[in-house]
Amino acid sequence: MAHQFFFNPYILDNLPAPNTGFDVVQDLSEPRLRMYVTSRGVKTFFVRKRVGGRDKRIIIGNYPDIDIEDARGRVAEILRTAAQKPKIRRNKIEFKKLVDLYMVRRVRRVDMAREKLVRAINRHLVQLFPRIVTDITSDDIANVLGQISGPAISGRMHELLQSIFKFAIEEGYLKTNPVTPVPKVAQNRRARPLTRAGLHRLVAAIGTEPDTNLRAAFMMLIYGFAPKSKIFAMRWHDLDFNHYMWGNMPLADRATVLLQDLPQSDGEWVFPGRGGRHLTDPRCAWRRVAAAAGIENLTMDDVHKFLMRRVVWASDKDDMRDNMNRLLDDVFSQM
Repeated sequence: MAHQFFFNPYILDNLPAPNTGFDVVQDLSEPRLRMYVTSRGVKTFFVRKRVGGRDKRIIIGNYPDIDIEDARGRVAEILRTAAQKPKIRRNKIEFKKLVDLYMVRRVRRVDMAREKLVRAINRHLVQLFPRIVTDITSDDIANVLGQISGPAISGRMHELLQSIFKFAIEEGYLKTNPVTPVPKVAQNRRARPLTRAGLHRLVAAIGTEPDTNLRAAFMMLIYGFAPKSKIFAMRWHDLDFNHYMWGNMPLADRATVLLQDLPQSDGEWVFPGRGGRHLTDPRCAWRRVAAAAGIENLTMDDVHKFLMRRVVWASDKDDMRDNMNRLLDDVFSQM
């Protein structure tokens, strides 16, 4: 059962985040209004509604982007809309236009992630673009997925198509989802090869990298607690060394020391690459470092995942910084 209390800004601002997973709290003023609190401190308003015999959870939005009174005011309208059966539109729609509509109304991603998704759609789903949505069959979906090399990408496209056609049903363009009968692609989950001892060898191998820019960038993969795309795209103007902050993210002490020792040129990028851009994907150098560390098939994202599974998340930035420092000190104390 969800913990119940009167929602007010003071209480919501100071709600503790769970160590793992999420908690659910319920508003006493509007009992139909509830909130997820994740281990990363994200607070999201939602309501529950039984639709078609299934329990459906409808997201209203994140707090404090949506204030409490606004969330309470939306509950009745959301539940009334959810109870209505979608009306089939008389006008037909092409799959390309449906995808464009889906991207606007359903996809909430940063620009870089959005561009990556658009490239994947244009590459793998282009043959469906001119087709009328109502004419697309399960066999058509299976044929498209069968032409994608690699089970991981095929699986992601299967999930994306499932979501797009579900959106089409909600908008009234379809009655049934043609992706549902298509079996999911079997996934061979990759075992991440990094261990604590392997991380120690990796740090030693990075220290032998002759390129100072790459050496600092690879160390920031360990110190930065962020994926490689964000680390390599760091800008000087986003760094606040006085408050140990990188934009909205806290900086660990080791990261601060490393960044302060780098030469600050006139460019905007902390880790410059070719053509006036930032560093993107130095695969050859990384393979060389991984080989020196004796870790086969190690990716840069493996480092991020290894540390993120071990750090204790906290909504307070100072607490989060303390947790990051504590983990790094524990890892490097045994070297």
